[in-house]
Amino acid sequence: MASPTPGTLHVTPATLQDWSVVRGWAAEEGWNPGASDAPAFFAQDPEGFFLGRIDGEPVSAVSVVNYSDRYAFLGFYLVRPDLRGRGRGHGLATWRAGLAHAGERAVGLDGVPDQQDNYRRSGFSLAYRTARYVGESGPAGAPAPDVVPAARVDPAALAAYDSACHHAERPRFLVPWLTTPGHRALVRVVDGRLTGYGVVRPAEDEARVGPLFADTPADAAALLDALAAEARAFGSPRIAIDMPEANPAAAALAAERGLEPTFETARMYTGEVRPVARERIFGVTTLELG
Repeated sequence: MASPTPGTLHVTPATLQDWSVVRGWAAEEGWNPGASDAPAFFAQDPEGFFLGRIDGEPVSAVSVVNYSDRYAFLGFYLVRPDLRGRGRGHGLATWRAGLAHAGERAVGLDGVPDQQDNYRRSGFSLAYRTARYVGESGPAGAPAPDVVPAARVDPAALAAYDSACHHAERPRFLVPWLTTPGHRALVRVVDGRLTGYGVVRPAEDEARVGPLFADTPADAAALLDALAAEARAFGSPRIAIDMPEANPAAAALAAERGLEPTFETARMYTGEVRPVARERIFGVTTLELG
């Protein structure tokens, strides 16, 4: 294969090792990436991550992770700040390379405000908005007795619960997300029935909660308090959780727990996606992978 022309952008699939650079860019943007997210991200679709380089130096990135033959999710759309704008086209070229990976799938994303018009021009339509809530949450006491580690429940039942809240089944992602060292995964079981689950993990700043899926606000509150206690146990007194406005009970829970909204994104899609149980979604898994 011929070498790239010097001074031009060359977009290729990224490796897990490459992604540490992109994680650093995301931290600089204030996105507060999880400390150990990448292995679970790559487990879902190791070919869905792209890096643009000029003369071997990373300058741009995007991920387009295929979940099924009908659905993909776009994230990590970044260009190094010193190489943005001025008609260079680095972002657009990287964007196109990533979207090609999705093929004919419907694609979702969580877009920051200053990019949403560009996404509309690329065929994305607004579904709802998501706000990140940050602060200290929950009492310092022991978690409710019906909140237990996720490892204690049937993995098939947990995967089915997750599937009802996501536009595609995602077992390759879910297993490492629940078990990565540092990730704390909890479930609520009432009368022998799974009524919700959540994960908290260390991040650049506040600990990140996601997902938080629950049958009722009471289930979500019990899980959120327990997850906040887990965060305090690994040294993070503050949490951050991305809550969709499509479930008004989520914002109400944030207010009850004293969490403050910081920034918002827009969930957008290019086409029809499989319906989900929106009333169960109190916190999305990640803004990066949906």
